[in-house]
Amino acid sequence: MFLFCAVSSAQSNSSPAIPQADGYIVIPDAKINPDKNRAYRAIYDATKAAKETSQLIPVINMAGSELNALKVCGIPLTSAKFIVVFHGAAMNAILDDAHYKEKFGISNPNLKVLSELKKAGVKLFVCGQNLLAENIDPKIISPDVAVASDALIVLMTYQNDGYALMSF
Repeated sequence: MFLFCAVSSAQSNSSPAIPQADGYIVIPDAKINPDKNRAYRAIYDATKAAKETSQLIPVINMAGSELNALKVCGIPLTSAKFIVVFHGAAMNAILDDAHYKEKFGISNPNLKVLSELKKAGVKLFVCGQNLLAENIDPKIISPDVAVASDALIVLMTYQNDGYALMSF
């Protein structure tokens, strides 16, 4: 497997799938590397805001970073079965640009990456219960994000189906 990843890493861009996310660098002699014969199933629990409103929130960066890792190693993105569910402070990241600007005074840096994640096959959900509790109209969130009944139901459903839990 190392040879597969090392050969494929000759690409000059360490962020070939999601350019705004952290890149991936092959680690020589690593004992575990991405494997082209494996499906990667992860459910990302998105609750944290970015340190600065001009930055990507952690979950978007990390999901994008893992897609970059797979792509650098020549693994098709169809091998990535990623789900992201937003609730809590992470919900600000999915506001449409007008409402993000109204709240923070700048354009939403997360919207383009949300679109890229969706195009890469990532399923994006927001907690409907949290939207109601925070009085957020679903019409003001990114069209790339679907409303789910409850974040915890989404998390349990996918974990019960064998998805690894990633919390950011």
